[in-house]
Amino acid sequence: MSKGKGPYSCGLDAAVDVVGGKWKPLILWALHDAGTLRFGELRRNVPGVSEKVLSQQVRELEADGVVHREVYGEVPPRVEYSLTELGQALNTALLPLGEWGEQHMREIIYRKHPEQSEESPVVAQAG
Repeated sequence: MSKGKGPYSCGLDAAVDVVGGKWKPLILWALHDAGTLRFGELRRNVPGVSEKVLSQQVRELEADGVVHREVYGEVPPRVEYSLTELGQALNTALLPLGEWGEQHMREIIYRKHPEQSEESPVVAQAG
């Protein structure tokens, strides 16, 4: 498990343990969009994450059963990452949260710049 914190108080507690933090949802979404990625490709698809943090986060997601790591016996070695069935189900569950986030971003922009209409493009689309 991500934090190995033991018994959970509810399902939301267990889910947040798996996806908690800045990078894990972005890693999951990158794999959702691409299907299968090598480590370097994954890093390019999650801008701003360091190699060390990405490696740690992917290992935790693998330990939680949401990311599959496939090692090919080639020279040079090739490793690919993809979502497991559980990971795909988790991304499906995260979709409404992403939609809420996009609406929230629009509201923040509107409050700061009420002269902009709601049809104005959102600054950044995450997910």
